[in-house]
Amino acid sequence: MSESALPKTGREWHLVARPHGWPKPEDFALREAEVPEPGPGQLLVRNTHMSVDPYMRGRMNDVKSYVPPFQLDRPMDGGAVGRVIASNAEGIAPGDHVVHGLGWREYALLDGRHATKVAPELAPLSAYLGVLGMPGLTAYAGLLEVASFKEGDSVFVSGAAGAVGGMVGQIAKLKGASRVIGSAGSDEKVRLLVEEYGFDAAFNYKNGPVAQQLKDAAPDGIDVYFDNVGGEHLEAAIGSLKLHGRATICGMIAQYNATEPTPAPRNLALVIGKRLRLQGMLVSDHAALQPQFVREVSGWIRSGELRYRETTVEGIDHAVGAFLGMLRGENTGKMVVALGD
Repeated sequence: MSESALPKTGREWHLVARPHGWPKPEDFALREAEVPEPGPGQLLVRNTHMSVDPYMRGRMNDVKSYVPPFQLDRPMDGGAVGRVIASNAEGIAPGDHVVHGLGWREYALLDGRHATKVAPELAPLSAYLGVLGMPGLTAYAGLLEVASFKEGDSVFVSGAAGAVGGMVGQIAKLKGASRVIGSAGSDEKVRLLVEEYGFDAAFNYKNGPVAQQLKDAAPDGIDVYFDNVGGEHLEAAIGSLKLHGRATICGMIAQYNATEPTPAPRNLALVIGKRLRLQGMLVSDHAALQPQFVREVSGWIRSGELRYRETTVEGIDHAVGAFLGMLRGENTGKMVVALGD
């Protein structure tokens, strides 16, 4: 596409009100914006897919955190992949595909140093937002580096049918876990975990107390807990963790939309006697693992040893609906919004 043929405007999602509790569609607005031409070192990308992720809910609050909050009446951002339509950046040409951090919009203008070229012939473009992207690296680093997983460990994963959890369980199996247990929010997802992802056991947390269901699934206890949920799940895991057990605290989706303080696990004193290690993680701390992660995980995908699911919503106008659906657990695997070519 020549400079003269560049689009004049594109649509982008703005946060217009800070949600109290569960976000509402009225908290967002889809607006038309001018598409600028790239300056020196910059490129213009037509986004083909964008990501909606649980961490984005925290960025809608005006609080200091590890990522700056979204600004009101400004475009939101997040993971996206797309096709370069104009470039003044060295090493990136029109027609190349890149992954970057300016989602929630049809056209993204960014510095070349903030874009990473990806190969559509190696994997579908959407995979670079999920299994080969940030959620995949989160699972890989969180299990192997943060939780110090070792062969023979028994592993419990909450939110196990999501983009991160499904990979954690499968990587644990591929690396020699003695037993992998997952929790999910529907009987259909439980079947997916056991029948397709190869978990040894799984349960629907809506069917009864998590602590009892976990004890039934792991009568000998667990060595590692990968936490995507918090709350009742974390309390149950502390109860089932063995001596010197490790927990990676990755997410706490159970309390992201809470309007009152949520109760902490009531059995935290067990951390002392069991000498447990509970460690929070941010994927950005583990960028050095990226080449090893892509090499190993892409190999498992090609061999068919690792399975993944995506839930795709079509059209930028449905992006907020996709985000709200993801918070409600309506996705299986990575929730992706396809923006078209």
